[in-house]
Amino acid sequence: MRHDSTLPVMEHFYTLQGEGSHSGRAAYFIRLAGCDVGCVWCDVKESWDIAPSQYMRIDTILEAVAQTATDFVVITGGEPTMHDLSALTSTLHNAGYEIAIETAGVHPLKGQIDWYCFSPKKFKAPIEEAYVLAQELKVVIAHPSDFEWAEQHAAKVAPNCVLYLQTEWEKQERFLPLIIDYIKRNKKWKISLQTHKYMQIP
Repeated sequence: MRHDSTLPVMEHFYTLQGEGSHSGRAAYFIRLAGCDVGCVWCDVKESWDIAPSQYMRIDTILEAVAQTATDFVVITGGEPTMHDLSALTSTLHNAGYEIAIETAGVHPLKGQIDWYCFSPKKFKAPIEEAYVLAQELKVVIAHPSDFEWAEQHAAKVAPNCVLYLQTEWEKQERFLPLIIDYIKRNKKWKISLQTHKYMQIP
């Protein structure tokens, strides 16, 4: 492992995981810059581009994580699989941290991850590897057709993959009741809420 290895970090912070299987758990978030998916409803569009000033040494990232009480790190973006995460994940694992990734699954994963949250997007097709690695499938519902689209992805993941439907935040008044009704009729799904937004935390 090269201690001078760097990655473009848009932001990093200690908070609670707001979504999905680890919702409510204290987590250190590392949001990497750079995204080639381009979701029109993305709420972190400032993460799409990479600035030279954003590159951080991996040992500096570890120092920031170590200043907190966390045992859990979430790598997100942007689209984190654009980058080689091998040095970062080995450094974090060697320090005893559990690691999750949130990805649209559009690039091969480079690095060792403990929890792979796969959130496919219509704006760029995922690769087949994502369906194999997925431990959690999280589909954002922003249009009535997204329910059928979600089922298409659910049919391709492993039987033990946890299935979540999550409303697009700006459209939750319309789609939250539809998701609740859909899950009541299709019990294999669970609901994911962006609880960090309700709590007004990062």
